[in-house]
Amino acid sequence: MSSKRVQLVVAGHICLDIIPRFEGGAAALEDVLVPGKLVNVGPAVVSTGGAVSNTGLALHRLGLPTRLMGKIGDDLLGHAILEVIREHDPRLADGMLVAKGVPTSYTVVLNPPGVDRMFLHCPGANDSFGPEDVPYEALRDADLFHFGYPPLMRRMYAQAGRELETLLREVRARGLTISLDMARPDPASEAGRAAWPELLARALRHVDLFLPSLDEILFMLDRPRWEDLERRRAGAELASFVDGQVLTDISGRLLAMGAAVVGLKLGTEGFYLRTTQDAARLGDTGRLGVRDAEAWLGRELLSPCFRVDVVGTTGSGDCTVAGFLAGWAYGLGPEAVMTSAVAVGACNVEAADATSGIPTWRAVCNRVEAGWERREGRLALPGWTWDEREAVWRSPSDRGQAGRTKERGRC
Repeated sequence: MSSKRVQLVVAGHICLDIIPRFEGGAAALEDVLVPGKLVNVGPAVVSTGGAVSNTGLALHRLGLPTRLMGKIGDDLLGHAILEVIREHDPRLADGMLVAKGVPTSYTVVLNPPGVDRMFLHCPGANDSFGPEDVPYEALRDADLFHFGYPPLMRRMYAQAGRELETLLREVRARGLTISLDMARPDPASEAGRAAWPELLARALRHVDLFLPSLDEILFMLDRPRWEDLERRRAGAELASFVDGQVLTDISGRLLAMGAAVVGLKLGTEGFYLRTTQDAARLGDTGRLGVRDAEAWLGRELLSPCFRVDVVGTTGSGDCTVAGFLAGWAYGLGPEAVMTSAVAVGACNVEAADATSGIPTWRAVCNRVEAGWERREGRLALPGWTWDEREAVWRSPSDRGQAGRTKERGRC
């Protein structure tokens, strides 16, 4: 498909990722963090990380005009980030915010095959990012503003998100569609103790597309349930303690806070979508709003993942968001947008770093259209029905009709 001229701005958290290659998988990891021990590792992948880099560069690789807006220091690591970005396209660095006197953020990612990732992270300039850092006049030619990882940016989560709300309100006043992604902070950290329900209530009134992971949003809105799930999760699959009712309950709270579209990343279980039943709210989704309100009104769907050989999972959620935003920008219907989300996310995990596995939009679509096999889902979805043609699960309350996506375009 082709789209009208669309420019996407991706703002928020950015850092430099250093990813050493491990040999031996999970057994070797047990001996890594031992005081005084030298551990031999393979060559490191050095790349930019965070939502600005991961989602922004994925959108660029998919072929959408994208501007990056992250804050870095005027130091060696900051210059390294700019160099990495310019290797993709020199113009991508034009919107970056370079500040003197603050350190650039960096992360050491421990990501051995078959083991969940661990991170050693310095927040750096991200903690000083505030509403005054956004050059709002530069947004006049943009259509969509995506902001990622406020839980890793101190001024964005402090004071129950007052400065985040100010930033989103200023962007909203300029007519852009607003998308928001989250991250889960360390529960024992300052961010982990932030007033997340109040913050979300402030922010989501200005957000059109809210795209967190289920884990993140349970942490923020239902801490007792999240803590219970954490205790039970060791050695267990997500499907053993999450079902369709959990998804319906939590998404209902988010829609009530003001979001028009809620998408929840479910890891290997796919991507869940629920949209408002308020036609007026759906029609007020900014410059890059829905092209077919009827197709998006009152939807509740789940799209399974595609089958792939997993090399690494760094940036998989961010690339899933990029796939969603790309499908949205091309004006696809909800089923097709969900397909593009899980397809781009699947491409991501076929490479060790965050974005090198992302091909062009046409290549993604060709792979889907060639019959790319889906994973079998394991979530309990009582009363839901499987739509074979669209490869989605439909909840009993879904207002859509099977077989209509062809009229609205596919990936």
